[in-house]
Amino acid sequence: MDVLLDLYQRHFDWRDLTLVILSPVFGIFLALEAWRFRKTGVFDFRDTFDSMNSGGSYLVADLVLLAMLVLPAMGWVYDHRLFTIDVTVWRFLGLFLLVEFLYYGFHRGSHRIRWFWCAHVVHHGSEKMNFGTALRQSWFYPVAGNWLFYLPAVWLGFEPRWVLFALSLNLGYQFFVHTTWVGRMPAWFEFIFNTPSHHRAHHGRNPQYIDKNFGGTLIVFDRLFGTFEPEREPVDYGLEHPFPTHNLFWLNAHEWRSMFRDMAHEKTWGLRLAHLWKPPEWRRHSNGFSE
Repeated sequence: MDVLLDLYQRHFDWRDLTLVILSPVFGIFLALEAWRFRKTGVFDFRDTFDSMNSGGSYLVADLVLLAMLVLPAMGWVYDHRLFTIDVTVWRFLGLFLLVEFLYYGFHRGSHRIRWFWCAHVVHHGSEKMNFGTALRQSWFYPVAGNWLFYLPAVWLGFEPRWVLFALSLNLGYQFFVHTTWVGRMPAWFEFIFNTPSHHRAHHGRNPQYIDKNFGGTLIVFDRLFGTFEPEREPVDYGLEHPFPTHNLFWLNAHEWRSMFRDMAHEKTWGLRLAHLWKPPEWRRHSNGFSE
């Protein structure tokens, strides 16, 4: 315990622990939803257990890599910033909007660039839609470089921890859009904000829902850039290429293995390396798996 306390005191402040601090709130809402839908099939015990395992281990891995990789790299960029922007209430609101825009870029890139999809695919692995699904996150986000998308805010002049705090609040909001408990919000709210209805469509493998609704807290960038799709027909949740496993390691690593296997099938280095930045469906081979 003393070692952990020393690690926290040397490397973290309260902003780094936003999602950890919010975890009890997430747990309460997850329990309430599970009780509300206990006889409906919205929850599957093993699926939810996988999501909670994934989420808990993600938080640990993320904090370690935050201290070892992300904050040092962001700190270097901040040392070469264009301006110094002191955070006030209004400037933080501007930062929050900027981070939302950068999150849209990250999220869209994570669906259309296979390197980033290898990490993001974990979040789409569940065939259920409930608050537990929100917890299903990848160990490999920092390794894949999701934090690279937020460097423009740091380079502009926002201190890295404020950028990551704005991102944590964004992710905290997104927990609450992973549910079937809420139908449609008022029309004005649906027009501006990401909602459970919009995000249910995002998690669908129905053809019209694939690669749609990338917003975090807002849906305005999807409307601006042509990636918005309203929820119309019932959503079929999950992956186009399902990977049924309860092994926590393979939940996180299966798409990396598939990508490297696809690279190995190619005869030239140009085609092999193209798998890193091409869309996930590009020249995908059948890669079976059995535990």
